[in-house]
Amino acid sequence: MRPFRLLVLLLVSLAALPAAAQAPRTVAGVCGRTNWVCVSECIDAECVDKCMREGCEDALKRLKACTSKAACAPDDTACAAKSCGLTCEKSFEPAPKSPEKLVTNPCEGDKAPKGTAVPEELVGTWVLSAASIPDTEQGEEERIDVQPRSDYARALQITPSGCFVMRTKLDDATLGRGSTLDVRAWGRLEVKDQKHLALRTQDGQAVGPVCGKERVVPLTQGKFKGGDFTYVIEEKDSLVLTVPGATRQTFQFEREKQEAPEPQPKP
Repeated sequence: MRPFRLLVLLLVSLAALPAAAQAPRTVAGVCGRTNWVCVSECIDAECVDKCMREGCEDALKRLKACTSKAACAPDDTACAAKSCGLTCEKSFEPAPKSPEKLVTNPCEGDKAPKGTAVPEELVGTWVLSAASIPDTEQGEEERIDVQPRSDYARALQITPSGCFVMRTKLDDATLGRGSTLDVRAWGRLEVKDQKHLALRTQDGQAVGPVCGKERVVPLTQGKFKGGDFTYVIEEKDSLVLTVPGATRQTFQFEREKQEAPEPQPKP
Protein backbone atom coordinates (compact mmCIF):
# COMPACT_ATOMS: atom_id res chain seq x y z
CA MET A 1 0.00 0.00 0.00
CA ARG A 2 1.36 3.40 -0.96
CA PRO A 3 2.47 5.82 1.81
CA PHE A 4 0.02 8.50 0.62
CA ARG A 5 -2.93 6.11 0.89
CA LEU A 6 -1.81 5.04 4.36
CA LEU A 7 -1.75 8.68 5.44
CA VAL A 8 -5.28 9.26 4.11
CA LEU A 9 -6.60 6.19 5.92
CA LEU A 10 -4.95 7.32 9.15
CA LEU A 11 -6.51 10.78 8.92
CA VAL A 12 -9.95 9.30 8.21
CA SER A 13 -9.60 6.95 11.20
CA LEU A 14 -8.68 9.81 13.52
CA ALA A 15 -11.62 11.88 12.30
CA ALA A 16 -13.96 9.00 13.10
CA LEU A 17 -12.82 8.77 16.72
CA PRO A 18 -15.24 10.13 19.34
CA ALA A 19 -14.40 13.45 20.98
CA ALA A 20 -13.49 11.73 24.25
CA ALA A 21 -10.79 9.69 22.54
CA GLN A 22 -9.24 12.83 21.08
CA ALA A 23 -9.48 14.90 24.27
CA PRO A 24 -6.07 16.43 25.03
CA ARG A 25 -4.24 15.20 28.08
CA THR A 26 -2.44 17.50 30.46
CA VAL A 27 1.06 18.27 29.21
CA ALA A 28 3.78 16.97 31.51
CA GLY A 29 5.32 19.56 33.81
CA VAL A 30 2.44 22.04 33.75
CA CYS A 31 -0.78 22.57 35.70
CA GLY A 32 -3.92 21.46 33.91
CA ARG A 33 -7.03 19.35 33.68
CA THR A 34 -5.56 16.30 35.40
CA ASN A 35 -4.76 18.42 38.45
CA TRP A 36 -8.18 20.10 38.51
CA VAL A 37 -10.03 16.77 38.25
CA CYS A 38 -8.02 15.51 41.20
CA VAL A 39 -8.65 18.71 43.21
CA SER A 40 -12.38 18.70 42.43
CA GLU A 41 -13.01 15.66 44.64
CA CYS A 42 -10.72 16.67 47.49
CA ILE A 43 -12.05 17.78 50.84
CA ASP A 44 -8.91 18.14 52.95
CA ALA A 45 -5.86 20.31 52.21
CA GLU A 46 -3.48 17.35 52.21
CA CYS A 47 -5.39 15.86 49.27
CA VAL A 48 -5.28 19.16 47.36
CA ASP A 49 -1.55 19.47 48.01
CA LYS A 50 -1.00 16.00 46.59
CA CYS A 51 -3.03 16.83 43.48
CA MET A 52 -1.04 20.02 42.91
CA ARG A 53 2.28 18.19 43.24
CA GLU A 54 1.48 15.93 40.29
CA GLY A 55 3.53 17.61 37.55
CA CYS A 56 2.47 21.06 38.70
CA GLU A 57 4.63 21.96 41.69
CA ASP A 58 7.83 22.91 39.84
CA ALA A 59 5.95 25.06 37.33
CA LEU A 60 4.29 27.06 40.11
CA LYS A 61 7.61 27.47 41.93
CA ARG A 62 9.14 29.03 38.81
CA LEU A 63 6.15 31.34 38.44
CA LYS A 64 6.27 32.49 42.08
CA ALA A 65 10.03 33.03 41.83
CA CYS A 66 9.46 35.25 38.79
CA THR A 67 6.85 37.49 40.45
CA SER A 68 8.97 37.68 43.58
CA LYS A 69 12.02 38.76 41.57
CA ALA A 70 9.92 41.37 39.76
CA ALA A 71 8.87 42.74 43.18
CA CYS A 72 5.20 42.82 42.16
CA ALA A 73 2.79 43.92 44.87
CA PRO A 74 0.31 41.22 45.98
CA ASP A 75 -2.64 43.00 44.34
CA ASP A 76 -0.76 44.21 41.24
CA THR A 77 -1.91 41.76 38.57
CA ALA A 78 -0.73 44.08 35.78
CA CYS A 79 2.85 43.83 37.04
CA ALA A 80 2.65 40.04 37.20
CA ALA A 81 1.21 39.84 33.68
CA LYS A 82 3.82 42.21 32.24
CA SER A 83 6.87 40.78 34.00
CA CYS A 84 5.97 37.09 34.12
CA GLY A 85 3.29 36.59 31.47
CA LEU A 86 5.34 34.14 29.42
CA THR A 87 6.41 32.18 32.50
CA CYS A 88 2.78 32.02 33.59
CA GLU A 89 1.59 30.74 30.22
CA LYS A 90 4.25 28.02 30.32
CA SER A 91 3.04 26.97 33.78
CA PHE A 92 -0.48 26.04 32.64
CA GLU A 93 -1.76 23.92 29.78
CA PRO A 94 -3.18 25.92 26.85
CA ALA A 95 -6.81 26.98 26.87
CA PRO A 96 -9.19 24.63 25.00
CA LYS A 97 -9.54 25.51 21.30
CA SER A 98 -13.32 25.38 21.59
CA PRO A 99 -14.48 27.57 24.49
CA GLU A 100 -16.48 25.67 27.09
CA LYS A 101 -19.84 27.10 28.08
CA LEU A 102 -20.03 27.97 31.77
CA VAL A 103 -22.46 25.85 33.78
CA THR A 104 -23.74 28.42 36.25
CA ASN A 105 -25.84 26.09 38.39
CA PRO A 106 -25.26 22.37 37.71
CA CYS A 107 -28.21 21.36 39.90
CA GLU A 108 -30.80 23.24 37.85
CA GLY A 109 -32.36 22.33 34.51
CA ASP A 110 -33.24 19.13 32.67
CA LYS A 111 -29.66 17.82 32.69
CA ALA A 112 -29.16 18.24 36.43
CA PRO A 113 -28.04 15.03 38.19
CA LYS A 114 -30.69 13.41 40.37
CA GLY A 115 -29.95 11.04 43.21
CA THR A 116 -32.16 9.74 45.97
CA ALA A 117 -34.56 11.84 48.00
CA VAL A 118 -32.57 13.88 50.52
CA PRO A 119 -33.68 14.51 54.12
CA GLU A 120 -34.47 18.16 54.71
CA GLU A 121 -31.76 18.42 57.36
CA LEU A 122 -29.07 17.69 54.73
CA VAL A 123 -30.29 20.24 52.18
CA GLY A 124 -28.31 23.47 51.90
CA THR A 125 -24.76 24.73 51.48
CA TRP A 126 -22.14 23.49 53.91
CA VAL A 127 -18.73 25.13 54.41
CA LEU A 128 -15.77 23.10 55.64
CA SER A 129 -14.74 24.22 59.12
CA ALA A 130 -12.38 21.43 60.22
CA ALA A 131 -10.76 18.27 58.92
CA SER A 132 -8.71 15.50 60.45
CA ILE A 133 -5.31 14.04 59.68
CA PRO A 134 -5.47 10.24 59.55
CA ASP A 135 -2.84 8.34 61.50
CA THR A 136 -1.54 6.44 58.48
CA GLU A 137 1.53 5.08 60.25
CA GLN A 138 -0.33 3.42 63.09
CA GLY A 139 -3.57 2.81 61.19
CA GLU A 140 -5.51 3.75 64.30
CA GLU A 141 -8.69 5.74 64.70
CA GLU A 142 -7.01 8.46 66.75
CA ARG A 143 -7.39 11.76 64.92
CA ILE A 144 -5.98 15.26 65.13
CA ASP A 145 -8.37 18.09 64.38
CA VAL A 146 -6.94 20.90 62.28
CA GLN A 147 -8.39 24.06 60.83
CA PRO A 148 -8.72 24.09 57.03
CA ARG A 149 -6.41 26.36 55.07
CA SER A 150 -7.96 29.62 53.88
CA ASP A 151 -6.38 29.28 50.42
CA TYR A 152 -8.31 26.04 49.85
CA ALA A 153 -11.85 27.21 50.64
CA ARG A 154 -14.30 24.31 50.27
CA ALA A 155 -18.09 24.08 50.24
CA LEU A 156 -20.65 21.33 49.62
CA GLN A 157 -24.07 22.18 48.18
CA ILE A 158 -26.88 19.61 48.47
CA THR A 159 -30.32 19.91 46.86
CA PRO A 160 -33.59 18.12 47.73
CA SER A 161 -33.46 16.14 44.46
CA GLY A 162 -30.13 14.53 45.34
CA CYS A 163 -27.79 16.73 43.31
CA PHE A 164 -24.56 17.94 44.90
CA VAL A 165 -21.81 20.40 44.01
CA MET A 166 -18.40 20.22 45.69
CA ARG A 167 -16.51 23.49 45.28
CA THR A 168 -12.83 24.18 45.99
CA LYS A 169 -11.43 27.66 45.48
CA LEU A 170 -7.74 27.97 44.65
CA ASP A 171 -6.46 31.52 45.04
CA ASP A 172 -3.32 33.25 43.82
CA ALA A 173 -1.40 32.12 46.89
CA THR A 174 -1.57 28.66 45.33
CA LEU A 175 -1.63 29.41 41.60
CA GLY A 176 0.47 32.56 41.42
CA ARG A 177 -0.42 36.20 40.74
CA GLY A 178 -3.22 36.72 38.24
CA SER A 179 -4.64 33.20 38.55
CA THR A 180 -7.54 31.95 40.67
CA LEU A 181 -9.81 28.99 40.00
CA ASP A 182 -13.17 27.85 41.29
CA VAL A 183 -12.90 24.07 40.86
CA ARG A 184 -16.30 22.39 40.94
CA ALA A 185 -17.43 18.78 40.75
CA TRP A 186 -21.07 17.75 40.67
CA GLY A 187 -23.17 14.63 40.49
CA ARG A 188 -25.65 12.43 42.38
CA LEU A 189 -25.97 12.17 46.13
CA GLU A 190 -27.30 8.82 47.31
CA VAL A 191 -28.65 8.59 50.85
CA LYS A 192 -28.49 4.91 51.77
CA ASP A 193 -29.93 5.14 55.27
CA GLN A 194 -29.90 7.47 58.27
CA LYS A 195 -26.13 7.09 58.68
CA HIS A 196 -24.65 6.49 55.22
CA LEU A 197 -24.45 8.50 52.01
CA ALA A 198 -22.42 8.45 48.79
CA LEU A 199 -21.23 11.18 46.42
CA ARG A 200 -21.23 9.95 42.79
CA THR A 201 -19.34 12.58 40.79
CA GLN A 202 -20.36 12.91 37.13
CA ASP A 203 -18.94 16.16 35.79
CA GLY A 204 -17.13 19.36 36.67
CA GLN A 205 -15.48 22.61 35.60
CA ALA A 206 -12.57 24.78 36.70
CA VAL A 207 -13.51 28.43 36.24
CA GLY A 208 -11.58 31.67 36.67
CA PRO A 209 -8.70 33.78 35.39
CA VAL A 210 -5.51 31.96 34.41
CA CYS A 211 -2.62 34.34 33.77
CA GLY A 212 -5.18 37.15 33.83
CA LYS A 213 -7.41 35.59 31.14
CA GLU A 214 -10.79 34.07 31.95
CA ARG A 215 -11.10 30.33 31.35
CA VAL A 216 -13.67 27.59 31.69
CA VAL A 217 -11.86 24.25 31.80
CA PRO A 218 -14.11 21.20 31.29
CA LEU A 219 -13.50 18.22 33.55
CA THR A 220 -15.96 15.95 31.73
CA GLN A 221 -13.35 13.44 30.61
CA GLY A 222 -11.84 13.15 34.09
CA LYS A 223 -11.68 9.92 36.04
CA PHE A 224 -13.89 10.72 39.01
CA LYS A 225 -13.81 8.41 42.01
CA GLY A 226 -16.74 9.55 44.13
CA GLY A 227 -16.86 8.57 47.78
CA ASP A 228 -18.80 6.82 50.52
CA PHE A 229 -19.26 8.36 53.96
CA THR A 230 -21.06 7.96 57.23
CA TYR A 231 -22.77 11.17 58.26
CA VAL A 232 -24.30 12.81 61.28
CA ILE A 233 -26.00 16.17 61.82
CA GLU A 234 -25.04 17.90 65.05
CA GLU A 235 -27.22 20.69 66.42
CA LYS A 236 -28.84 21.17 62.99
CA ASP A 237 -26.02 23.36 61.70
CA SER A 238 -23.05 21.00 61.70
CA LEU A 239 -22.52 18.15 59.22
CA VAL A 240 -19.85 15.55 59.99
CA LEU A 241 -18.71 13.20 57.21
CA THR A 242 -16.46 10.26 58.06
CA VAL A 243 -14.61 8.01 55.62
CA PRO A 244 -15.12 4.33 56.49
CA GLY A 245 -11.95 2.38 57.20
CA ALA A 246 -9.10 2.17 59.66
CA THR A 247 -8.17 5.87 59.64
CA ARG A 248 -11.78 7.16 59.85
CA GLN A 249 -10.82 10.52 58.39
CA THR A 250 -13.42 13.09 59.41
CA PHE A 251 -14.65 16.35 57.85
CA GLN A 252 -16.81 18.86 59.67
CA PHE A 253 -18.96 21.34 57.75
CA GLU A 254 -20.99 24.25 59.08
CA ARG A 255 -24.23 25.29 57.44
CA GLU A 256 -23.77 28.48 55.43
CA LYS A 257 -25.84 31.19 57.02
CA GLN A 258 -27.85 33.53 54.87
CA GLU A 259 -26.91 37.15 55.37
CA ALA A 260 -29.74 39.23 56.72
CA PRO A 261 -30.94 41.87 54.25
CA GLU A 262 -29.89 45.39 55.03
CA PRO A 263 -32.70 47.45 56.55
CA GLN A 264 -34.29 49.92 54.18
CA PRO A 265 -33.71 53.57 55.05
CA LYS A 266 -36.69 55.26 56.59
CA PRO A 267 -38.35 57.89 54.41
